[in-house]
Amino acid sequence: MKPDISVVIPTFRRPEPLAAAIESVLAQKGAACEILVVDDCPQGSAEAVVRRYADRGVAYWRSPAPTGGRPAIVRNHGFRRASADIIHFLDDDDLAPEGYYAEALKVFAQRPDIGVVFGKVEPFGEMDVSAERDFFDAAFRRARKYSGMGPKLGLSAAMFFQRTLLICSAGMVRRSCVEAIGGFDPEPSLAEDVDFFARAIRHSGACVLDRTSIHYRIGPSLMRLPDRQPLIESSYRAIHSRYRREHGAADFFALKTFAKILDRLHA
Repeated sequence: MKPDISVVIPTFRRPEPLAAAIESVLAQKGAACEILVVDDCPQGSAEAVVRRYADRGVAYWRSPAPTGGRPAIVRNHGFRRASADIIHFLDDDDLAPEGYYAEALKVFAQRPDIGVVFGKVEPFGEMDVSAERDFFDAAFRRARKYSGMGPKLGLSAAMFFQRTLLICSAGMVRRSCVEAIGGFDPEPSLAEDVDFFARAIRHSGACVLDRTSIHYRIGPSLMRLPDRQPLIESSYRAIHSRYRREHGAADFFALKTFAKILDRLHA
């Protein structure tokens, strides 16, 4: 039987968080899921973990060639093996909230015009996450306001030119939308998920759920490095360059101007 949701989990040497991520999907009610774990570790560090769930619809593959930390490429490998019409790209250290899958499926069924569903990001972790919680609380308030302007315009302007509204694991997306935008772009060094969902929302629109859509584990990462700003700036240059190529300079500057207006209105 065809699953309702294909859950693509790229992983690299995180056996215990990976097991917790898988368990959070298996605990979902009201949604038939397939889970596709794509291991980017040359030694296959996740294979033993996935073997525990082999009788519960969890599949395992190794990346054809280890990417050295390019999750966009790994997610694209997983997407090409997915069979459901709805895709959830779940990071290997995040957790799907109870009841989220069933609620997201209802929204997709009720709103055939939209390609993305997401809600609030709830950070957790062993370190202090108060800064991240404040960031995503503000992001959710902005997302709710901007969604009142329609499913595409305000949300996509914010994603391209403001602080992000979500992280990769928070969103679900129609397979047809992933295909239409060509999946994840491996060019940005960081923020490849921001680019992906910005393009997906620009193409197919989004619905913002009034609930938590991911428990986001906070730990050491590139985004917490003190000298990360040059990487962020180069990534956004790549994102904006692609947008200009695909939509033209006039569209690019119009959306950028609109994003600045939104920022002033909701400051």
